Amino acid sequence: MSSPKHLPRAGRPSPAAARALRDRAQRAVRSSSPPTTIIAVSAGGDAIDERKGRAVIDLALRMGESMLSTGASASDVTATVLRMVDAYGLRSCHVDIAFTSITVSYHRGVEHDPMTVMRIVKVRTADYTRLEKLHDLVREITKGLLAVDEARSRLDEVIRAPHPYRRWLVTGSLAALAAGVAALFGAGVIMMLISAVATALIDRTQRWLAHRGISAFFSQAVGAAIPTVFAVLLYALQSHGVSVPSGLSPSLVVVSGIVVLLSGMSVVGAAQDAIDGYYLTAAARTFEVVTLTVGIVVGITVTLAAAQHAGVTMHLSTSAPLSGNRVVLLVASIVIAAAFSLSAYTGLRATGVAAGVGGMAWLLYSFAVDLHLGMPSASAVAALAIGVLSQVLSRQLRIPALALSSAGIIPLVPGFTVYRGLFELVQRPDSLGTGLSTLLSAAGIGLGLAAGVSMGTFLARPILHELDRGQQRALQRARADARE
Repeated sequence: MSSPKHLPRAGRPSPAAARALRDRAQRAVRSSSPPTTIIAVSAGGDAIDERKGRAVIDLALRMGESMLSTGASASDVTATVLRMVDAYGLRSCHVDIAFTSITVSYHRGVEHDPMTVMRIVKVRTADYTRLEKLHDLVREITKGLLAVDEARSRLDEVIRAPHPYRRWLVTGSLAALAAGVAALFGAGVIMMLISAVATALIDRTQRWLAHRGISAFFSQAVGAAIPTVFAVLLYALQSHGVSVPSGLSPSLVVVSGIVVLLSGMSVVGAAQDAIDGYYLTAAARTFEVVTLTVGIVVGITVTLAAAQHAGVTMHLSTSAPLSGNRVVLLVASIVIAAAFSLSAYTGLRATGVAAGVGGMAWLLYSFAVDLHLGMPSASAVAALAIGVLSQVLSRQLRIPALALSSAGIIPLVPGFTVYRGLFELVQRPDSLGTGLSTLLSAAGIGLGLAAGVSMGTFLARPILHELDRGQQRALQRARADARE
């Protein structure tokens, strides 16, 4: 007779039944499909000899460095480099972009050492004609029309080609930009000319400082001080009974200068890199924008404080009365966009398109303001349309989208709001909260412009065309969690 401990407990399943239940539970819970996001897949050799691999990587690195130097976003540069190496048969490459460097690593399998090369990005400037030619060269490469050596020669030609305009024309275009900003606020011809002269002096002074190795921070401070000195002199003349334009007009010289100084910053590029998932590069660009903006603040603040100490009586309206003539506003915005495009060495055809984008942006902004949206929201709405339209026109006309979007938002840059906040901080120390609130409002408008353009660009990409392999890999880090 069996002992009680060997008898099966009442209601307890047999071992076979327990295993069957466990297997069913595992099949119900455990996924049987492969992961939607592949991580660290091993790459084999591409049967490319070492010499060709080095030549292709060198070409791709120089192309990436050139695009970064002329203002392209990290995502666009990554996609371009991946597209190029793929066209020459190198499909196991990885690209990493920091703010001042670009690295390409070619994994050739376990039997061969990888090739990893890094280049330093020494300069960053807006040069959209050169960027357009780089895009044209990449299109020929990806179509298989150019061998590596021929592509290298073509790249050398693009890099060494002279600018389409002489430097005096760039200075003149910046002066026209400042005059257009003054016209937005209803300035007369005299104040427009004074703003243009002050801005031309800013450009030549900053160029002189750059040739002598002065850092951008101090260059921005000196540049911001120049139009502020003009305004202080106008106020001083007024206080001594000299007949000069009254009211807000002297401050417009400073406002115009601020817009010109802010126009060269990569606010849109910083927001674009953040949305595309390149957070390190976005953080570096953002810090650069903050540093250069602080330079502007220092230049204006020191000059205003010196004027106050000297006893110069200054006054500023609490609002920014735009010109009451909508035709003047539209023409001024078109002139501002076109002038910025020329200052960034944009071709004549692209400049005309950019001028149209700038006018359209101002119309949308005015419409949004009429609907009683706040200035940040109205700016974001206009910038969103700019981002989408820039992508559409870029694909149809083969013009860099960055050239169009950058020019389109310039008429909306909050130059007056920045100056008003600084004026309140210096001239009215008892209203510290008011000044800081005004500066935060200006920051909100700037963020709205940058985020609007970036979001419009991001939304237009999959709508216009299917992303190629290079673009898909470049934007991989920007995707949301795709786990099923």
